[in-house]
Amino acid sequence: MFGKTSSGDPASIYRFFLVLCFILFAAVVRILPHPWNFAPLGAMALFSGAKLSRSWKAFLLPLVALFCGDLFVGLYTLKIAAFVYFSFSLSVLIGSTFRRRQSPLPLSFATFLGALQFFLVTNFAVWAFGTTYSHNISGLVTCYVRGLPYFGNTLAGDAFYGLLFFGGFALLERFTPTLARRPDVVSTPGHPPQ
Repeated sequence: MFGKTSSGDPASIYRFFLVLCFILFAAVVRILPHPWNFAPLGAMALFSGAKLSRSWKAFLLPLVALFCGDLFVGLYTLKIAAFVYFSFSLSVLIGSTFRRRQSPLPLSFATFLGALQFFLVTNFAVWAFGTTYSHNISGLVTCYVRGLPYFGNTLAGDAFYGLLFFGGFALLERFTPTLARRPDVVSTPGHPPQ
């Protein structure tokens, strides 16, 4: 927590700006060519949740970044899109759950949970609303089995970009005097810490 520090103080604003820059970086990288599902989006959602607490901005920023990227790479059907955006909201919640435990082991667990729920939620949507798989238990199992290679890429991408985001931010905190006073939670400007 910030203690007596106001959420409008320069350190808070600077921290918010840095988190925003990391999210914008993830949004740009997502539209560049990359291996299927090896993208920064899951890590971006975890990072936003961990650094912006349970503020509505922790949800809004990555979802807007996701939508802007979708405009470039292609939109989903509305039903599947609802599940994809719900899944990224879950990743923000997972990140906020680990906001006070940002060391390698807890963050590794959070990364695994984020990738796993994305795999489960989005493959369920593909099975439920797509036409590729029969709408029975056998079709659902087949959908999940065929999605396993994508799960590996999702987990690898989330781990790589999670290390980049959390590690990069930790280095900035270490070498930037303005960030030296590290609060457990970054509140957004004009928004009290929670």
